[in-house]
Amino acid sequence: MQGPVAMLLDGGRRLHLQHGPIDLIIGAEGADPDARPRAFAAAEARFQTVLNGLAADLRRHRTELTKSTPRPADPVARRMYRASARFLHFGFLTPMIAVAGSVADEILAAMLSAGPLKRAYVNNGGDIAVHLDPDAEFIIAMASDQGADIGRVRITGRDSIGGIATSGAGGRSFSLGIAESVTVLARDGATADAAATLIANAVDLPDHPGIGRLPARELQPDSDLGDRLVVRHVPQLDPAARAAALAAGEAAALQMMSDGLILGASLFLQGDAATVGAAHALKEIEHV
Repeated sequence: MQGPVAMLLDGGRRLHLQHGPIDLIIGAEGADPDARPRAFAAAEARFQTVLNGLAADLRRHRTELTKSTPRPADPVARRMYRASARFLHFGFLTPMIAVAGSVADEILAAMLSAGPLKRAYVNNGGDIAVHLDPDAEFIIAMASDQGADIGRVRITGRDSIGGIATSGAGGRSFSLGIAESVTVLARDGATADAAATLIANAVDLPDHPGIGRLPARELQPDSDLGDRLVVRHVPQLDPAARAAALAAGEAAALQMMSDGLILGASLFLQGDAATVGAAHALKEIEHV
């Protein structure tokens, strides 16, 4: 496998880091002209060992997490285990449920340790760690799995939001549910990542005969989901079915808010949507 690759984008305003399956787009702004190159250098330096650190214990990361599971030494893996453990009462999960957000959090932490920044983000395929000064703003566009624009998430440093993550049946990972997409706002990327996956899993109609499912292992032999059935096809649903599926996901999101795990979530399914919490940040989202 080729080693880590770094490339400046947009005249040096953004940094692209890629190694194996990890693909990051990074931005940073500071009060002095050296803030951005200093942050980018720190991100690139930390990125050199991220994938190898995770791969060294990958078998354990793909095993079901329990309260008694030993915690790993690798810093990114520790973030994964810590975030995942907060959701053990929602059922089966492995630490891989938080891997993308944990990588984003780790790189952002390296950038911040190199010096003060007014605004910074690490976007790991849609799972984002973000840092904002109180007067700074971050806006991200959202799209459906078909590429349709479904609005914007707009946050400021006063919102205490440090993580934005999206999951669903149309995403890059397998889903146990039928949501087209679920976007979650939380205090860090790893927590948002885990929550988005679990809420997307909860948007479901388990007994619907038209929903196509296959064991994850048949599609990816080393999947951490094993023989659990993942969604491969969702037929056009009637309004009552869509409402029931979204209500199940909304209940999971509300429980996570009650537990203090997330700050808000938006759920989308075939033109219908549900939003809980953080209305000021999510109010611009409209399914198109």
